[in-house]
Amino acid sequence: MGGVYSSEKMAGVFAYESSEIDWCEDNYKHSEHVVEYFNTMSSFFFFIISPIMLYLLHPYAKERNMAIHMVWSLMLFVGLFSAYFHMTLSFFGQMLDELSILWVLGVGYALWFPRRLYPSFIKDRSTFSSLVLLVTVISTLSSFFKPTANAYVLNCLGLHLVYVVVLEMRSCTDMKAVRLAKLSVALWVLAISCWVSDRFGCSFWQRLNFCYLHGIWHILIVIAVAYASTLIAYLDAYYEIPYSLPGLQYWPCDKWAVGLPHIVLRGTTKTQKRC
Repeated sequence: MGGVYSSEKMAGVFAYESSEIDWCEDNYKHSEHVVEYFNTMSSFFFFIISPIMLYLLHPYAKERNMAIHMVWSLMLFVGLFSAYFHMTLSFFGQMLDELSILWVLGVGYALWFPRRLYPSFIKDRSTFSSLVLLVTVISTLSSFFKPTANAYVLNCLGLHLVYVVVLEMRSCTDMKAVRLAKLSVALWVLAISCWVSDRFGCSFWQRLNFCYLHGIWHILIVIAVAYASTLIAYLDAYYEIPYSLPGLQYWPCDKWAVGLPHIVLRGTTKTQKRC
């Protein structure tokens, strides 16, 4: 009996609507196989932005560390798991969605967290990265104990990253970087506002027949990550590989008011000063 019960319980985590979370969008409105149609479709925006950012950040990653590509490679999985979660609202989909975001944050912390903000007992990035890996693994395991709290913890980590960016920008005089920082924070605030409003103001939006804020959150947050990760990568290049003479540009045209930011390296290892 125990084995049968365990098998049924295991199968239950894959079942449609087995998650405790249900977003504001009407379920099965457009398809009998997709629980939240707009939330599912908006997740595919990750598949548009992620490959472009992998391409745009490649010169910087090649010069700095090819592990940089892990961030946007993992963002592809965030999009995939987000689509699966909203298509099924299964517990398994929820965990895949949230844990993929956790690992994006973990990799970002390990690669880009400023050295000057390290705890006093950590002397190098290798040690810091190992500590971040340990914390990420522990957080992955502990996330199964209180799954409903995971999203709030992830948003708190996002808030901490905003705080770190603000600290770093205090001494920055590059007006292009300052503008990028302001846009990154504004996009993050707008995205979080959509997430919170969908989560806690659902009845209001249902009266307006507009239950798509979580889908808009998907679009805004992937753009915010593109802006913020480029800014953090630029600051990292400025301090860690200053000989590369990093600059900021926008794709597809630097003269446009909007676009995807990326780093341009005006110098290479050949221009690095040697003794």
